[in-house]
Amino acid sequence: MGQTEGNASPLLEVRDLRMHFPVKEGIFLRTGKYNKAVDGVSLHIAPGETLGLVGESGCGKSTLGRCVTRLYNPTGGQILFDGHDITHLKGRELKPLRQDIQMIFQDPMESLNSRHTVGDILSEPFIIHKIGNRKARQKRVLELLEIVGLPARSATRYPFEFSGGQRQRIGIARAIALNPKLIICDEPVSALDVSIQSQIMNLLIDLQKEFNLSYLFIAHDLAVVKHVSDRIAIMYLGKLVEEGPGQTIYEKARHPYTQSLISAIPIPDPRHHLQRQVLVGDVPSPINPPSGCAFHPRCPKVMDECRSNTPRLLPLKEADAEPGQQVSCFLYK
Repeated sequence: MGQTEGNASPLLEVRDLRMHFPVKEGIFLRTGKYNKAVDGVSLHIAPGETLGLVGESGCGKSTLGRCVTRLYNPTGGQILFDGHDITHLKGRELKPLRQDIQMIFQDPMESLNSRHTVGDILSEPFIIHKIGNRKARQKRVLELLEIVGLPARSATRYPFEFSGGQRQRIGIARAIALNPKLIICDEPVSALDVSIQSQIMNLLIDLQKEFNLSYLFIAHDLAVVKHVSDRIAIMYLGKLVEEGPGQTIYEKARHPYTQSLISAIPIPDPRHHLQRQVLVGDVPSPINPPSGCAFHPRCPKVMDECRSNTPRLLPLKEADAEPGQQVSCFLYK
């Protein structure tokens, strides 16, 4: 878990970000509707901080990560990185940004070129950015392998010769190769065995301490995010519904959606009986979202106001609220 200063200027600031994908319909494939994957999200990350972004599959969290890395061109809003507006950078303008913002993908087998050796994969960032000569690159590759806990002989092998956990270590080595300031971790342990997940999580924590990295840690499992995040933001159908310090979100969740996610976390003690808050129905389509609060069709505490009006993410005003705790719910006016 990163260490942050209370008055530190944000490394990353996202303001009212929107990513709407056009949906083609009819014989002439005209755009009739839009998939509102990200629909007005604002967040910030300080240097050395980890922000956990949690939500069900299809809520738009991975799309948000790809917008931040500028793999997608946002439909609207603003992305500020290190004080500079990067929202509309294109082509060569993005090249310097690639050194400062990197991404760790969910499936390392899909994100690693199976035709290249590990040495070639880890050398590629230095070749693209014209850093060092051949000998210097080879030395750096061996250093990266050592940092992520892989033997030097791994450089001559191919990705398919490694286990899932080892492949993710290679993906992490590639992500830190250029000494970035921010890493987008897109569900980096969800495809791994439970026994390997903790090893990868500990590696990410150690790297953050050593290199003062900032993480946007995307996941659908609150139990995983809790152990690495300074703050946690909960996302539902393209919007943030709750945000606050990691421990506070886990112990004093206010939004009914967050409460249901926490109640779904397995308890290892068979004597401890937790009352589950089971959600009814599936996540609505972002193409045709419900009116009012998007969560109201599944919410166990729904009110008439929820069906017609859209709540905003606002600071919690209750006496026991923690600094930075925000919620988007009419229960807390």
